[in-house]
Amino acid sequence: MKSAKLVYLGLILGALIALLLCPGLAWSAAAGDLHLPANELGGLWVVPFVCMLLSIAICPLAVPHFWEHHFGKVAVFWGLAFLVPCAINFGADVALYQFWHILIQDYIPFIILLFALFTVAGGVRLTGSLVGTPVVNAGLLLAGTLLASWMGTTGAAMLFIRPLLRANAHRRYKVHSVVFFIFLVANVGGSLTPLGDPPLFLGFLRGVPFFWTASHLLPITILLEVMLLAIYFIMESILYAKEGKPQGPANQGAVSANAEKFGVDGKINLLLLAGVVGAVLWSGSDAQLGSKEIYHVVLDYKNSCRDAILLGIAGLSWVLTSRETRRLNNFSWAPILEVGKLFFGIFLSMIPAIAILQAGERGALAPVIRLVSEAGQPVNYMYFWLTGALSSFLDNAPTYVVFFNTAGGNVTQLTGELATTLAAISAGAVFMGANTYIGNAPNFMVRSIAENQGVKMPSFFGYMLWSLCILIPCFILLTFLFF
Repeated sequence: MKSAKLVYLGLILGALIALLLCPGLAWSAAAGDLHLPANELGGLWVVPFVCMLLSIAICPLAVPHFWEHHFGKVAVFWGLAFLVPCAINFGADVALYQFWHILIQDYIPFIILLFALFTVAGGVRLTGSLVGTPVVNAGLLLAGTLLASWMGTTGAAMLFIRPLLRANAHRRYKVHSVVFFIFLVANVGGSLTPLGDPPLFLGFLRGVPFFWTASHLLPITILLEVMLLAIYFIMESILYAKEGKPQGPANQGAVSANAEKFGVDGKINLLLLAGVVGAVLWSGSDAQLGSKEIYHVVLDYKNSCRDAILLGIAGLSWVLTSRETRRLNNFSWAPILEVGKLFFGIFLSMIPAIAILQAGERGALAPVIRLVSEAGQPVNYMYFWLTGALSSFLDNAPTYVVFFNTAGGNVTQLTGELATTLAAISAGAVFMGANTYIGNAPNFMVRSIAENQGVKMPSFFGYMLWSLCILIPCFILLTFLFF
């Protein structure tokens, strides 16, 4: 099996290299001409990205067996569906640059950070015989939500999803708990610091003060969290009563004397988790280690050191955590592998969509960009909804940057007189990442872990129905109150 995968990977890389070296393709672009002519790109260029999303939405339902075994190949196919026409139309050097740029600057750091958080958080096991009752489940959601801004939505999600699933293993109704977990822990909870979610970290790198987000989004975040927790508690109480208020497995009382004490197993990973946070914070500091340009893409040595540190921390976690702890935690590499494969296709196929957005009023989406301004003044509610809507389907980090720049890009102005505009952009990027499975990477990871443990999660569109019925009304209320 492993050799077959290596052969498959070799064939893909060989085909890509052969394509890019094909003498029939243009290699005329200079260094300054390697960017896509975004103002010339039409709607057809986003077709691979749309098809990638539709594949994620439809294939698990229509062809589940095929999807289970070949979703990685599908992701690569839709990535190549952009790269091949790009090489033919704009030159192989442009296609290679676009591939290299997204790989080095975005995809690899993204996956390394997720991999480190996934590995370290997967080595922490909350011990104790928790039984999934409305109070216990709401408490787990609340704890994960409060920690998400300080250990990242990925770290908090990986730490708390397994205890939640174990506590509810005996329950008939548990899908709603995982859905609300994605809403709160994997998204909304990360809105208060740059550590919580990648868009806010990009703002931090552009000069937004570390505690600015907390001071300006705290009332909005608290209200949204209270509303979602209240809705969850009411729904959970109704379903719990409908099940007859189950108290756990039939032999719960018989084994209670030998039950685990409440505590934390794999404590070394908490220290390693602090190391992950420290490495990310250090990469955003003013320290300069130099850089090197490789095929017109600047490789910052400081970022490379951060990624090496993160990989080293993940390795230490694997070595220092007992296999028994991970086994009892139901730890598996499948979720991070699924995220890695699918987001490879997503990152590649979304390149033209991001380029069109960045073209602003010169691009195909100029009418959309014009919606955020009226008579030279920002329309804050449109910033909230457009940033959020695009963050639901595109990577919310570059979407944040696009609207950050659309609003002027002046940090002093955006954190001062235009503070409400920046708050709208920040809230839209973080909150509405919960609208779809692909809005934020932890969404996919939580879903994959839940399905690996036997929870039949909603389809892509089924999950969107949950967000449409629960999240959108909350966002509408926030719009009237704050934006």
